[in-house]
Amino acid sequence: MSTVNALFGSMVFNEGVMQSRLPKDTYKSLKKTIHTGVPLDISIANVIATVMKEWAIEKGATHYTHWFQPMTGITAEKHDSFITPADDGAVIMEFSGKELIKGEPDASSFPSGGLRATFEARGYTAWDPTSYAFVKDKTLYIPTAFCSYGGEALDKKTPLLRSMEALNKQALRILRLFGRHDAKRVYTTVGAEQEYFLIDEKLYKQRKDLIYTGRTLFGAKPPKGQELEDHYFGAIKPRVAEFMADLNEELWKLGVLAKTEHNEVAPAQHELAPIFTTANIATDHNQLTMEVMKKVAARHGLVCLLHEKPFDGVNGSGKHNNWSLCTDTGVNLLKPGDTPHQNARFLLFLCAVIQAVDDYQDLLRLSVATASNDHRLGANEAPPAVVSIFLGDELTAVLDAIEKDAPYTGTEKIVMKLGAHVLPRFVRDTTDRNRTSPFAFTGNRFEFRMVGSSDSIACCNVMLNTAVAESLRQYADELEKADDFEGTLHTLIQRTIRTHKRIVFNGNGYDDAWIEEATKVRGLLNLRTTPDALPYLTAAKNVEMLTRHKVYSGSELKSRCEINLDNYRKTVHIEAKTMLDMARREILPAVTAYADTLALGVNARRAAVGASVGGYEARQIEKLSALSEKIDAAAEELETALDAYHAMSEVQSSAEFIRDSVLPKMAALRAPCDAAEKLIPAKSWPFPTYAELMFGVK
Repeated sequence: MSTVNALFGSMVFNEGVMQSRLPKDTYKSLKKTIHTGVPLDISIANVIATVMKEWAIEKGATHYTHWFQPMTGITAEKHDSFITPADDGAVIMEFSGKELIKGEPDASSFPSGGLRATFEARGYTAWDPTSYAFVKDKTLYIPTAFCSYGGEALDKKTPLLRSMEALNKQALRILRLFGRHDAKRVYTTVGAEQEYFLIDEKLYKQRKDLIYTGRTLFGAKPPKGQELEDHYFGAIKPRVAEFMADLNEELWKLGVLAKTEHNEVAPAQHELAPIFTTANIATDHNQLTMEVMKKVAARHGLVCLLHEKPFDGVNGSGKHNNWSLCTDTGVNLLKPGDTPHQNARFLLFLCAVIQAVDDYQDLLRLSVATASNDHRLGANEAPPAVVSIFLGDELTAVLDAIEKDAPYTGTEKIVMKLGAHVLPRFVRDTTDRNRTSPFAFTGNRFEFRMVGSSDSIACCNVMLNTAVAESLRQYADELEKADDFEGTLHTLIQRTIRTHKRIVFNGNGYDDAWIEEATKVRGLLNLRTTPDALPYLTAAKNVEMLTRHKVYSGSELKSRCEINLDNYRKTVHIEAKTMLDMARREILPAVTAYADTLALGVNARRAAVGASVGGYEARQIEKLSALSEKIDAAAEELETALDAYHAMSEVQSSAEFIRDSVLPKMAALRAPCDAAEKLIPAKSWPFPTYAELMFGVK
């Protein structure tokens, strides 16, 4: 344990390091900046920069970088050395407060969605002091926000920080109404469970589709998949265990609270779960985790696949986003209390979440919309594309009793009048039995299960934070004017339950009957694909809400819609081109070569023995010939569709064309290729099969 204690956070410029190394007044000023957002004076920044540089050099650092999260990719960084020329021709190591606070990377190659012209290269990175700096690969990493020359957000962190501030502002208004003046800040806390696949690096390098797209575009199902459910929580293979041990050490050095690791449902699939922390730090840590996973895997001759659906026909990978609300005094606002006062507060915050998810279900859906996640959502191992909330039977019964002013018939029969009765205790374990729900209450938090494994958690938390902030704003506006606080509160909660109970569903989210009920009876949205979902980002009600809380500007919303649609169409376009390349240059030659081999063998045997032999081979040749024709025809149709796509320029219509025309033709090309794989000997197939990929790591 002492070894882990010494290891954890050893490469992080954290609270302990700051307190021990910074002058007392400097540390006090920095803490004030972190907790209240007060701007940091440049003289204070200079002191911090000097101390941070000295600490980093002690850890082996020679460079520093402003580390940020652009709107595409995992993270971005530009490294500058600490060296500065001295008068005697030597160098000295310097790092100023100005360099700490702000950087100026070239922003011209990052997508802006029209926020700036291509020739306007300048962009700014701004230090986020609420997220700790760290040393990795001999470089001091400084977490930053990234914005354009005009101040528009070009990253995922800036809107996240804005949303956290919006929620803090409205949550404090509610707490003051309940007499809680000790809390100075309300934080959103997040723990992001990360699912991933591990495959052998040698096999990976033989598959163009994995290299170019992150997923397999071809592949017949192996004889054994996940049918026996023997992989989930099963014994971890030695090679994987070595990877996990190495990964833990690297993450612990960087202060990442890696806690739980296990095999997931699909062969070669695994999960890493951290302990929760504040939303912005959790986002940084998850980005860092994905990066470190890939690097550590390479050390072990492995490749970490973060794609949501790397293998067809087996479970894909998600990232459960465990979200809650906590005060700086340590109170979890989504934990049922033991007094009437606390009960009422809990129920109000619970209702705020329910209303937010119902009112802004479109924003939550589009926050997880990507080309890769479209393959996963609704695929019988992931939540459906319809957003709903699971509360569990007992809590649902409590809300029902409040709505109807009827006795609660659970553990005790009471009329649920807020401020008069204690909320009945219910067993926490009974709140988390529905793994099919997109948004599930799990005792003291909500678990948003729609997030894709390769995606940043920033986007979904931005939307969730801001939507809940809007609910709380409406509640505070009403309650602050109330003459009868308890009566108004009771009426407000009753009204919220009645208005928004359609979003609560405790049944099987995988059932087609639920989708029918959700859309046709309850009026919920079923935004199945990214082009379906993303236009809602610029819907009037969403623009009004997001701009009201100053999380996005109108121009930033338009840019993000365009960037994400553009990323969708380009992603699928790359996949389609890769399919054509593999089908024509690898699969078709293999199919025809094997058919020719069979034909030569048949002719030779018939010449030697007679015309009666070779029936099996002849049938195989016939099947392979038919499949090769289908492959060729399907490839031609896909190429024709891509030619039509190339002539299109408008981003929404071209994304829809990709969805409606290109993806179906990709599926039509895959089918005969996968059928051919089943007829050809393994040694004659041009690349590793599913069986080799999923069961190749021992």
